[in-house]
Amino acid sequence: MQPALIWLLFFCVVVLVLVFAALSRTRFTVQKIALIGVMAALSFVAYEFFRIPNILGTGSSFHLGNTFTALTAMLLDGVSGGLAGAIGLSLADLVAGDPGYAITTFLLKFIIGLVCGAASHRLFHLADRHPARKVGADLKYLSMVTGSAFSGLLVNVFTDPFIGYFRNRYIFGQDVDLAATMTKVASGVTLVNSLLSTVCAVVLYLALRPALEKARLLPGTRRMHA
Repeated sequence: MQPALIWLLFFCVVVLVLVFAALSRTRFTVQKIALIGVMAALSFVAYEFFRIPNILGTGSSFHLGNTFTALTAMLLDGVSGGLAGAIGLSLADLVAGDPGYAITTFLLKFIIGLVCGAASHRLFHLADRHPARKVGADLKYLSMVTGSAFSGLLVNVFTDPFIGYFRNRYIFGQDVDLAATMTKVASGVTLVNSLLSTVCAVVLYLALRPALEKARLLPGTRRMHA
């Protein structure tokens, strides 16, 4: 595909995601926008400086960038988490000179955020739960946090290779056999990334949420402490 068409496709994907975010009626306060920006920057740093690149020549990398997509979704909401990951990690692709990868990255990270946000706020209602000082209650809370983080990252194990196959075929022009082989390798890499990112997201969530609540930087905490 011609570079001009790749950039046009990337622009269209970004616009569609932003329109969806607007239609979701998500409220963006100054504090929330600031946190999204910080998490996007952390996603960029985690990918750009702490990764093992180009596994087996497939273009896939071991990295922890998805950690901050899941973390932001759990702390704020799914749209915010998706935007943090999409902005930070697609920017990393653009800096590396890979607008073709940036197209699918922007979409895939937004999906991770939406799923993690739905699990944490609609299924487990983490914002209303606090860890108790009983072993059983602590384990239950930990399992909910883990399930919230892993939900979107598990979905990514399937969506990343699936969408990546079409990217390799129709954007990069690879033949069927090569695209299929790279997809299989990418599946394994994505699974490892998802497991590692889940562990990191859970640890950071348990550490950061009390501090952010105390500082009244999370949605609803100002009313709770008023």
